[in-house]
Amino acid sequence: MIDWQFSRFADLSPFDLHEVLAQRQNVFILEQTCLYPDIDGQDLEAHHLLGWRTVDGTRSLAAYLRVLAPGAKYDEMSIGRVITTPAARGTGAGRALIGEGIRQAEALYPGHRIRIGAQQYLERFYGSFGFETVSAPYDEDGIMHIDMLR
Repeated sequence: MIDWQFSRFADLSPFDLHEVLAQRQNVFILEQTCLYPDIDGQDLEAHHLLGWRTVDGTRSLAAYLRVLAPGAKYDEMSIGRVITTPAARGTGAGRALIGEGIRQAEALYPGHRIRIGAQQYLERFYGSFGFETVSAPYDEDGIMHIDMLR
């Protein structure tokens, strides 16, 4: 079971913020070997969805994404920095994360579409949530991506 926390940056505890940044570093920088400025200034105005699991009495981050307001990155609102931590992969946490992220984003910005820059190999996964591909594939940090819109 995942406990969801949807917060503004300023409302994240120092522990929660540390865990988010550590897991983003582990997945994006170390695992995917993408050298880019993950801390990009957009976190300050974003809403952050954290999915926590407790296993054997230990609470740990299982999944995370951030929601940016319409106009912050794209004309539409956007969901990005999507991660499922290695320990939570294969548990359904990623599917639960996207479902909850869409629900929270649409409640926060009703009537707006959602744009994502998705890794191309996940096209069918995001398509199952109603996202449609709206760009040709492009290379971003050595990984093929596509823009998708819902």
